[in-house]
Amino acid sequence: MNDVPPSASMTSGAGYRVLARKYRPQNFDHLIGQEAMVRTLTNSFASGRIAQAWVLTGVRGVGKTTTARILARALNYEKADGSVKGPTVDLSELGVHCEAIMESRHVDVLEMDAASRTGIEDVREILDGVRYAPVSARYKVYIIDEVHMLSEKAFNAFLKTLEEPPPHVKFVFATTEIRKVPVTVLSRCQRFNLRRVDAAMLVEHLGRIVTNEKVEAEAEALALVARAAEGSVRDALSLLDQAIAHGQGRVEVEEVRALLGLSDRGRIVDLFETVMRGDAAGALAEFRDLYDGGADPAVALTDLAEFVHFVTRVKLSEAALQDPAATEAERTRGADFAARLSMRALSQAWQILTKGIQEVQVSPKPAMAADMVLMRLAYASDLPTPDDALRILREGGAAPAGAAPSVPSGGGGGPRAALAYQQAPHAMARPQAAPARRIDTFEQAIAMAAEKRDIAFKIALECDVRPVRFEDGHIEFEPAQTAAPDLAQVIQRKLSEWTGRRWIVSVGRAEGVLTVREREEAEKQERRRGVAAHPHVQAILDRYPGAQIVEVRTNKPPQPEADAVAEPMDADAVMDDDDDIF
Repeated sequence: MNDVPPSASMTSGAGYRVLARKYRPQNFDHLIGQEAMVRTLTNSFASGRIAQAWVLTGVRGVGKTTTARILARALNYEKADGSVKGPTVDLSELGVHCEAIMESRHVDVLEMDAASRTGIEDVREILDGVRYAPVSARYKVYIIDEVHMLSEKAFNAFLKTLEEPPPHVKFVFATTEIRKVPVTVLSRCQRFNLRRVDAAMLVEHLGRIVTNEKVEAEAEALALVARAAEGSVRDALSLLDQAIAHGQGRVEVEEVRALLGLSDRGRIVDLFETVMRGDAAGALAEFRDLYDGGADPAVALTDLAEFVHFVTRVKLSEAALQDPAATEAERTRGADFAARLSMRALSQAWQILTKGIQEVQVSPKPAMAADMVLMRLAYASDLPTPDDALRILREGGAAPAGAAPSVPSGGGGGPRAALAYQQAPHAMARPQAAPARRIDTFEQAIAMAAEKRDIAFKIALECDVRPVRFEDGHIEFEPAQTAAPDLAQVIQRKLSEWTGRRWIVSVGRAEGVLTVREREEAEKQERRRGVAAHPHVQAILDRYPGAQIVEVRTNKPPQPEADAVAEPMDADAVMDDDDDIF
């Protein structure tokens, strides 16, 4: 695109027209970043191989609806003198139908928003009109925006007409959710994926617009707008419009930062250096200054993650230094960090930040959550990498105070590599083995699981293990049908870890042995039967048909054998029925 003339209709209105509408492309030459689609359409129009339907997909604001209107204009292009006899992509001059089509008021180019008209009745209205020839144009063109919102029945109603439409009808579909469009519809259309516009191309485009608008704008400010737009031309123009109003006709870096809520990029680089050096206190102080200055915590961490990504790209290829969206400070210092930091360090920082950004976004206290993320990142920089740990262990355990393992520049060090790394004296102390403990009964093993607060393992011992033989250091059991396939390995690992000695766990056959839970349930049933046989309880059950003994609670310790006959009298029979009678 060599120029950016305002839309053809903008001169007709007296009121102000926002930039996103004023500079809406009018022909294929004005589309930016979509060269592949333009070339395909140009060749198909030149050869007469024109499809019957197209589907345009891409992110919001990339130009799907605008492209659909330009396509409708190309299909129906006609000069007043009749010199053009068929569809063409040469739209340098306004034709008979062009202005009406681009303003969405042409009688033969019908636009429908599928987000508000999703039913089969709306589609039937279109299909009924397909049979009739166009009023004045060459083709009837149906543009359906957000087509993925149509119902299943509406899509099915389209299929036959899409496959064999009348020669005077063309369809153009636009959607941001291509995966929601049935494949039966997609197979009947030519599909074009409209790409996000590259940041460099978007900055160039914005530069031409501010020149046309006679607005003074700093190049770095336009780069910030392009970065915030994330490849969407409409978003970029809307932000530029807002920035011009915010700066009273000037687009300056600081004003754009204040408008977008962005942190100072130079301060972000300082924060990156501080946190990667392992200076947690300095990182918190740096972030607090940013926060007090109005920076959003999630945005600050996002900027930090973007700089990590930028340094990683520079480490892989110096061509990334030519990124127009990067500031001079980011290019200069980013190249230095790329030479001094390892890929492992940058990858670890990226992982911590991406997870931390999600935590900040959902936290009721975003600033506090951001503090914790920065502390995590700073302290992670003091941890040795696996390579360092192995080397230190081979050399005799903990490193002496102030001694740092030698890490080559850009080598395999952690985040602190070549950034004033200092090994903590206690960081690599050899772990002490847990003191040995005896477990002589299966019940003691269950009690230890409860002591360790490993509830899942405790439930597995109670419900899935039928102990055949148990002694300290050895257990043989039969797994219940509900047991996990690796239960023996889990038992061996946990008991060995907790007792400090190796356990042998084997699987055998248990004749008549019950799990702890099965044994408890059997005892409960036995108590219920004993209570139910008592004459007093039996009289109550006969008096209230449908009553049940739900639970038996023992109030006194079990009586001696001589008093066994009276034992049922020492139990509470809790009964319930449909009438809530107890």
